[in-house]
Amino acid sequence: MGAFVADVPLRWSDMDAFGHVNHARTVTLLEEARVELLFTEAGRQGLLGMAEGMVVARLAVDYRIPVAHSAGTLQVRLSVRDLKSASFVIDYSASTSGSAEVATAETVMVPYDLKAGRPRRLTSDERTFLAEWQLTLAASEAGHDHA
Repeated sequence: MGAFVADVPLRWSDMDAFGHVNHARTVTLLEEARVELLFTEAGRQGLLGMAEGMVVARLAVDYRIPVAHSAGTLQVRLSVRDLKSASFVIDYSASTSGSAEVATAETVMVPYDLKAGRPRRLTSDERTFLAEWQLTLAASEAGHDHA
């Protein structure tokens, strides 16, 4: 299919001393986009388990160009890959309107049972939901998105 698209507003508090969005705040903005997918969109589809426990096992960010607060909104495209029984990867591509890609990132996500205090397996419904956001080669080359 395609990417999930989240528009995340930039706040004055996201800026650093140089007038750009701080690198650590960029990670928070990516997290807000991830919450839109895993908690909000999943909840709309009746899947509440991910909101009850999902942890980041790994995070990698590549910053391409600085983001000015005046950009207003960061558009984040999220797609899923390496969907396994107890983990998956989310790829991020962030841009501002009228600009090239400002950052790319990936997180390895692990579903977590907070009560038991340990990782858990994805349910079949969660796997089906996540599979909706896997990019196919044809869709990524054509630039089609799923919103």
